[in-house]
Amino acid sequence: MSELVYAESSPGVGVVGLITGSAGLGKTSVTVRGAHTVRPSFPGGVYFIDLFGMSQHPLSSDDALSVLLRALGVPAPQVPGGLQERASLYRSLLHDKRALVVLDNAASEQQVRPLLPTEGVSRALVTSRRLLAGLEGVRRLVLGPLASPDSMRLLTGVLGERAVSDEESALTRLAELCGGLPLALRIIGNRLASRPEWDAAELASRLADEESRLDQFKAGDLKIANAFGMSYEQLSDRARRLFRRLAVVPGRDFDATLAAVAGGMAMEDAWNALDDLVDLGLLQDSSSGRYRFHDLVRLFARNRFKEEESPAGREAVTGTVTSWLLRMATMAGRWFEPGYGWPDRPDPDLAVLAAAEEADGWLRANADNWVGAMRAAMSGSKEHSLVLDCAESMHWFSERWVHSPHWHEVFTLGSRAAAAQGDLAQQATQLNYLAWFHSVPPAAPEAALRCADEALELATRSGATAQIAWSLEYTAGALLQLGKPGEASTFSSRAAETFKSIGDTDCYVQCLANVAHCLRSQGRYAEALEQYRTGLALIDDEGSGMTPSVALHSRPFALIRIGQCLGHLGRRTEAITMLDAAIGLLDTLQISDFRQAGALAELASLLADEGRTDESRLTYARAAQVYEAIGDTEARHRCHVLATGGS
Repeated sequence: MSELVYAESSPGVGVVGLITGSAGLGKTSVTVRGAHTVRPSFPGGVYFIDLFGMSQHPLSSDDALSVLLRALGVPAPQVPGGLQERASLYRSLLHDKRALVVLDNAASEQQVRPLLPTEGVSRALVTSRRLLAGLEGVRRLVLGPLASPDSMRLLTGVLGERAVSDEESALTRLAELCGGLPLALRIIGNRLASRPEWDAAELASRLADEESRLDQFKAGDLKIANAFGMSYEQLSDRARRLFRRLAVVPGRDFDATLAAVAGGMAMEDAWNALDDLVDLGLLQDSSSGRYRFHDLVRLFARNRFKEEESPAGREAVTGTVTSWLLRMATMAGRWFEPGYGWPDRPDPDLAVLAAAEEADGWLRANADNWVGAMRAAMSGSKEHSLVLDCAESMHWFSERWVHSPHWHEVFTLGSRAAAAQGDLAQQATQLNYLAWFHSVPPAAPEAALRCADEALELATRSGATAQIAWSLEYTAGALLQLGKPGEASTFSSRAAETFKSIGDTDCYVQCLANVAHCLRSQGRYAEALEQYRTGLALIDDEGSGMTPSVALHSRPFALIRIGQCLGHLGRRTEAITMLDAAIGLLDTLQISDFRQAGALAELASLLADEGRTDESRLTYARAAQVYEAIGDTEARHRCHVLATGGS
């Protein structure tokens, strides 16, 4: 607080500190405490005035100046009649007085400007829910939610001695549910402190129910919904409509395009309404152009949505957002399917994604939204075809984002949607995708076997030959992970023969690689090497029948496997060359997953064996970064130790 009031003023400009933030963050409390702390530095006095900025009738600048002038010792009859005259007298009195004026709860720049001191020794502190971006030359402090330790300190401080008897885990959970809002923490603390017989764990359990959570945040005349409601009432009708309809967005954040869809408005109108919501602290924005609710504000928006929109209106808005997200995700996912890319006739209401990189970015940024839309569509027993299309479109994209936490739910919902439509072949397809998911480290091979077995049964009943082969292949992968390479090789060979018989070279090459994996796991490195090279020859042969994009994607993994075999055979120089080339290709394709991390670690080990210590450590460091990004802490630690010269 001191840095807001102690700085030197510029000519013609007073020192003004502006404290902003959304409802419930304790702007007034922070400012009053700060003013009390610095009071000895202001012998001319500290003056506080509430400008009632969130009321329907904020205090006018005229009336505020009249109050301040009387506080500064001007008799009521001597208070000038005009705004300019009052402001002039007010500033002249402050010029040499060294006073601090606290202007709490400001409504607008227009209201507060006449109340600010100009050059001189006096200072002002202004609080507002609005950003007051039009004020120039002010020092800003934007308050945000408290961090977890600070939330706990505030809550236990309100509870006093009672905090000793409550379970720490229950208090921690209560603090989390308050979302770092000081007002919420004070309300919950007051409720517990005033009811000694209440159990903190029971209150936490009641707060866990989102449907009734907001109603629990009340203690006497304190009610957090009222604080949010005051901001809501300041909005235009258009901004209110957008605010409450944004409650149907499934994910934690969203961009302006999705906001326009939810609000049913043009982009320009959405931008303006979003600016208003951010200005009043009802939304948080970021440098990436995305917006998000505080958890409790989202619940308030949801309540407004239920109370102010008709049942038919709510259903229409939810259906519009759900459908748009599913169709948008499907279009984005198909950028990565062989033979797709930019659709010839895109839906006119969808956002334009002009390149694969844009589609990739959209899918990652909006994953919680489109997965949430899949969930909503299935729970409503509608749009099964859209859900299935969306899940199917993720097949190729999932290879680019292997470690996404969403794939289990995506392909489970896809399987359920196919079952709801009675499409056995598609149900088998989605179950095979689930088997793939369970094969990605940290693998769950038993679960992969169950999915592949169910897929095989459905594919056999429906005559889906390709899915029969994929079931065999995923069974082989699971068996290999379970340490049964002999059995795995049998299943992979059967899958390879099936794919070859139907002319699917893409999948045939993948099965050949899995047969080689089985050989390598048995220590038969020379045989595995020849098998890998057979696959690479097909990848490199433009006349082999492989889809060019699939061949491009497959090549670095073939090089990795060849390099690993060469390393095991003691041919380190060749192995280093192969692995280095493979990693370069993965970088070009922007693929960073467990396979790249493993290749980096293997390369680092070979470089160390060759005495190339500096290169080895740099490569281990990079491997550690990839392992950290995918959440493998054990491998990350191991590589970090080797990168730093540990043992």
